[in-house]
Amino acid sequence: MKCTLTTRFSTVRRSAEAGMTTAEYAVGTLAACAFAAVLLAVVRSGTVKSALASVIAAALGSVG
Repeated sequence: MKCTLTTRFSTVRRSAEAGMTTAEYAVGTLAACAFAAVLLAVVRSGTVKSALASVIAAALGSVG
């Protein structure tokens, strides 16, 4: 009986620590938003816009 109780207790402890806490969610969300803002700024730059346009034009030109 003791072995089963110990096993169940360790399972509960592991599953309780498996997820993120509210503070970790807040920091993770903030980091994701900051990364998205940086990525958006990079994609909107003129160099990247022209590079993406040339890649798309080349892909569409090879299809037709």
